[in-house]
Amino acid sequence: MKYHIRIFVKDDYVARRLDEVLRDEYSLEVTRTSKIDTRDQSEPSCFIIEASHYNDLDLITRAKLLWPDVPIIAAGCAVEGHHLSPPADLVVGAIKTGAVDFIDITSPDLKIKATLSQVIKTRELKNEIDYLRREQDIIYDFNHIIARSPSMKTVIETLKEFAKTDGTILITGETGTGKSFLSGAVHFNSERRNRPFVKINCANIPEHLLESELFGHEKGAFTGANKTRIGRIEQARGGTVFLDEIAEMSPALQAKLLRFLEEKSFERLGSNKTIEVDVRIIAATNRNLEQMVAEKSFREDLYYRLNILRIHIPPLRERKECIEPLAKFILAQKARALKKNVKGFSREVIEMFKTYRWPGNIRQLANIIERAVILCNDTIITEKHVYLPELELIPATAAEGSVASTSSAAEEEKQRIIEALEKCNWIQKEAARVLNISPRMLNYKIKKYGITHPQWRVHRKGNRVHP
Repeated sequence: MKYHIRIFVKDDYVARRLDEVLRDEYSLEVTRTSKIDTRDQSEPSCFIIEASHYNDLDLITRAKLLWPDVPIIAAGCAVEGHHLSPPADLVVGAIKTGAVDFIDITSPDLKIKATLSQVIKTRELKNEIDYLRREQDIIYDFNHIIARSPSMKTVIETLKEFAKTDGTILITGETGTGKSFLSGAVHFNSERRNRPFVKINCANIPEHLLESELFGHEKGAFTGANKTRIGRIEQARGGTVFLDEIAEMSPALQAKLLRFLEEKSFERLGSNKTIEVDVRIIAATNRNLEQMVAEKSFREDLYYRLNILRIHIPPLRERKECIEPLAKFILAQKARALKKNVKGFSREVIEMFKTYRWPGNIRQLANIIERAVILCNDTIITEKHVYLPELELIPATAAEGSVASTSSAAEEEKQRIIEALEKCNWIQKEAARVLNISPRMLNYKIKKYGITHPQWRVHRKGNRVHP
């Protein structure tokens, strides 16, 4: 689809020249400047307004008042009908009046095209930034975060209070529970929201590079340091630094971080100059820091310095009320990103999700839904589109009795189901209670593994019914 450009001109030469250069790549609408005050038209991608004389600058002002979000390019030559470049002060006047650029129509074709292309790209980038800022405000709004379980409601209320303060925060929880996202929610609901939010995963950066990544280095500080580098903490000046997997820091770097937390200052590698930076630190870990302190693998003084404002994010399996709304939210995101017309889940899939133990938490849920959206060519995701590692569906300790050792996870699960059914005299409702899953899920697994028993009556069409 071609970009729509509306051109206001007085001089036929200007109109012909712009049409000649731009008509193949753009949808042009050429009209007289006398109609510039008309507002009952669709919004174009850009205006080009002829400004060959100083009294034409008023046209730019009028267009800007009517269409404040549409970029304006002034265009013209010195004298109507003559191939002379406009005077410099006319160009400057057009820019000061509100034009974003000036096209000298005596310029080569490529220059005219390049000017218009750059203006349109700049507008698209601005629109994208504005959109992302609006989305950011919505996404990180505490009132829009999915928190249906009592435990997550408590987490959100606590983080709301943390956001009002400026203290160091420690977020704990299993991998994939949303620690990084919630740290962003704290930042974007704090007084620092308009300053940088910088994320660093301490586990993803080699130990010998992490100090430079955090605090920066001077040229020549080590082999390969060919120029001075500003660290991430310095880049976040006035904002928030999120240190994920902080337990992976070396003892030496822990000491330097402790000093920074206490003094808000540091030195780059290879420098004696002290740099003061005002940033808030939010740290996160999936490790047991108390145990690490006892084992002397994490500094006790740093632990206490981080542990001022602490919050634990419960795993997804402990907030089952959140699973269905989270799944629907993620589905909408993935379907939009993948341009698929997938609208929802079958009830069987929702039951599977609620029963599953989710060792990878929300991150795993998102990955499984993305795969299902890719495989689904219908509007509803069903069991055939969903892959869940079998051993996590039913806890191994749920049913009493031994489970035969086998290399097949599916065989182990099938055996656990049979043992539970035998224990419950093949009454599915009772077996489901023993296995700690829903009767619907148990029925799904029975069908999947082809489990049957003479005690179950059969309809003519072969469907089982309970005794």
